Amino acid sequence: MTQEASRTAALEAARAILIEDGPQAVTLKAVAARIGRTHANLLHHFGSAAGLQRALAAGMAERITAQIGEAVVKARAGEMDPRVIVDLTFDAFGREGGGALASWAILTGDRAALDPIVEATHRLVDHLGPHEGRPVHAITLSLVLTALGDALMGEPMAAALGLPRDSARAMAAERLIAFAAEGG
Repeated sequence: MTQEASRTAALEAARAILIEDGPQAVTLKAVAARIGRTHANLLHHFGSAAGLQRALAAGMAERITAQIGEAVVKARAGEMDPRVIVDLTFDAFGREGGGALASWAILTGDRAALDPIVEATHRLVDHLGPHEGRPVHAITLSLVLTALGDALMGEPMAAALGLPRDSARAMAAERLIAFAAEGG
């Protein structure tokens, strides 16, 4: 296996472990066992478990911002429901483990692990530019923080308040659609 193939396999395994068992389980030992490599092999590629987690966050951020960017372009052209943008964002933080990984980074003091997420989001917002002459920074902040909060506490909070599980997602979609409609 080439070095690049080994690195890619390690990141795919790390992503699977993140989704299955949470960020605390994304260790060099667990990933090495999953792909049949040694701990030393992964140390060579990532330097540490934190390095592996940063690389995982970077890969996830690039993939999801690319998907969201495509969805935004299509939604702006009237070819896609803006709700898809909300769903992609909520899924990235929820079922794909981005929210858990971000929280883990904060709780362990490795705030640098958040840099790839923040930077990829910033690049996407800059690349897409304003919508109908209005900056999209505030709506992006609202969407990301709502999705993160939902990933961390959405289920128990919605239950405690007697609301449907997807209430935060629905409200985020309403805000995004209202923002788009306010244009021009």
